Amino acid sequence: MKKPVSILSELRTYLIITFGLFMMALGWTGFLIPNQILGGGVSGISTLIYWSTGLPVGVSVLVINAILLLMAVRVLGVGFGIKTVYSVVVLSGLFTLLQHYIKDPFVTDKFLAAIVGSSMSGAAMGIIFTQGGSTGGTDIVALMINKYHNLSPGKIILYIDVFIISSSLLIFRSIETLVYGFVVMAVASYVIDLIITGSKQSVQIFVFTRHPQVIADRIGKEMGRGVTFIKGTGWYTKTENDILMVIVRKMDSTQVLNIVKQEDPTAFLSLNTVMGVYGKGFDTIK
Repeated sequence: MKKPVSILSELRTYLIITFGLFMMALGWTGFLIPNQILGGGVSGISTLIYWSTGLPVGVSVLVINAILLLMAVRVLGVGFGIKTVYSVVVLSGLFTLLQHYIKDPFVTDKFLAAIVGSSMSGAAMGIIFTQGGSTGGTDIVALMINKYHNLSPGKIILYIDVFIISSSLLIFRSIETLVYGFVVMAVASYVIDLIITGSKQSVQIFVFTRHPQVIADRIGKEMGRGVTFIKGTGWYTKTENDILMVIVRKMDSTQVLNIVKQEDPTAFLSLNTVMGVYGKGFDTIK
């Protein structure tokens, strides 16, 4: 029974990654590239090559990432990640397909195009990262450098993106284009963090109820989450009661509240956002 569930889960993951890749390719081909706005990463390098030579972005994305992947396999090992290979191939195909059909920008206002395009690209990368995937590119370079030097991958990616965007001066000789490029980098980074943080954010819920066992059983069976019983005494009533403490992802908190409401409408709850949760079912301590 576990095998079909696992296959369905993997299929769902790849469908979400594919949706993210489509969103990313659409943001670039529909908003950034036709408005001559540059972003970072391999997509940015490929866009520079396209503006200089006319070579389709999808071809450059595939070739550059293929070279980087071969280097990564040698440096990081063959288990680098099948999802990265999948993302590179699909993204290259989507770039080629969409660029063939999209000839004119969806919006001609450069600032609006920079905001929308970078937001779509950032959201797409955030979605892909939350599914354990990667779009390759500068991520690979950062991991290879980090293996031999004590440098933060985030800083390495930032330096590379600044260099790529600054290179647009060689083609356009335009400070305006350079500024738009940095706007794209800033917005995309912000949206990526927003998506990743939102998906991992957890809440701690304390439940004061007359039916602690029933509520705890339902949370365990229906949500697969553990519940901790804490002995407490109500100073007003002078009675000892079990207080439930449960930690869940923020997106799952509504389900906990619904279970409590169904079993004990008079229950008292306290809900707090927590900075980080590590252990089984949550994040791993690094």
